[in-house]
Amino acid sequence: MLMWTGPARHAPALILAIGSILCAAGCQPKGADTAPFGLKTVELKILNANLNAEVADSPQASENGLMFRDSLPEDHGMLFVFEQPKTASFWMRNTKIPLSIAYIDSMGKILEIKSLKPLDETAVPSGSDQVAFALEVNQGWFGRHGISPGAQIDGMPRK
Repeated sequence: MLMWTGPARHAPALILAIGSILCAAGCQPKGADTAPFGLKTVELKILNANLNAEVADSPQASENGLMFRDSLPEDHGMLFVFEQPKTASFWMRNTKIPLSIAYIDSMGKILEIKSLKPLDETAVPSGSDQVAFALEVNQGWFGRHGISPGAQIDGMPRK
């Protein structure tokens, strides 16, 4: 049993503060477009496959990527957004999940798909200098869905 031993005049403020904290922690509406790690999400469609992608559109989110995670749900991924098209390069520091990465142009067309090995710090660069987005998914996901370079992605965020 919990007993209040402090002055009664502080009780309403304490109850209000506790209620606010609990609501902020657990009252997120259903269907909200944020992921468990606080990133916004987008629903992407590639050919006949749907994918729920966390959006890494800040330097901190891009730096963290999928590091330190133990798994990634099958139809989930992470979409990296670049300010300007460029040659992109990714590595797998502190990333335990085997991944595939698609380098994507500003129109949402997949330029290249490459495999990334867990914990491998070898850079995996794009061959193109027109990469506006990069999409990481579980290794083999693109192949399992018949997706290859040239495929168009619907639902890409606007820059």
